[in-house]
Amino acid sequence: MTTKTTVDDAEVARFSAMADDWWDPTGKFRPLHKFSPVRLGYIKEHVSAHYGRKPTDTQAFKGLRCLDIGCGGGLLSEPMSRLGAAMVGVDPSPVNIEVARLHAERTGLDIDYRAATAEELAADGELFDVIFNMEVVEHVADVPAYLEACAKMVKPGGLMFLATINRTLKAYALAIVTAERVLRWLPPGTHNYEKLVRPPEIEGPLTKAGMTLIDKCGVTYNPLFDRWGRSRDMDVNYMMLFTRPK
Repeated sequence: MTTKTTVDDAEVARFSAMADDWWDPTGKFRPLHKFSPVRLGYIKEHVSAHYGRKPTDTQAFKGLRCLDIGCGGGLLSEPMSRLGAAMVGVDPSPVNIEVARLHAERTGLDIDYRAATAEELAADGELFDVIFNMEVVEHVADVPAYLEACAKMVKPGGLMFLATINRTLKAYALAIVTAERVLRWLPPGTHNYEKLVRPPEIEGPLTKAGMTLIDKCGVTYNPLFDRWGRSRDMDVNYMMLFTRPK
């Protein structure tokens, strides 16, 4: 039996074509590199609090099995691995996975990278303490089905982090027109307005799948200091955190 997939082949091809730029902080993925300190801080703070770890511990995630779904070139998998997590990085693009695998080898990190989909992992019964679902949901073909597959892999008491872009006129103006067409932070066409996802469109399917929302926040850009920071404003970029009750 063929497992249904939520993968958007056009999106996979788009990001595969940019694979050589994943680890260039001034290249096509510059926004992700600039965004990383905010999401890493958010993740470390909440994982440490949830599992009773010290945020200052360099091995705060030791003993936790974590999934970076839609891992791309491994920009999030590597710092999580350095914190001690047993990392699995999954992406539907074999090209991205090869880039991630080679970079991890060069930096001496043991990360289980796989060219696969969320549906395939869920069908295999994979379970994780923490799932990182960052900047992915706006690129899939079927958001509710994708979220359902991801939710199945969260252990009781486990966590799922999500980060994406809201579907608002403000987001269209800033994340698409300004970021892609004016400032050229990303190649034009990286984001499709119709595929952007509003918070209720994430919370609804995940609640139905047995998950509970425990935190949410916006992420905004400060042009004066050229950096991202947490905010109450969720109109453009935002993050959400869910748990599966024990």
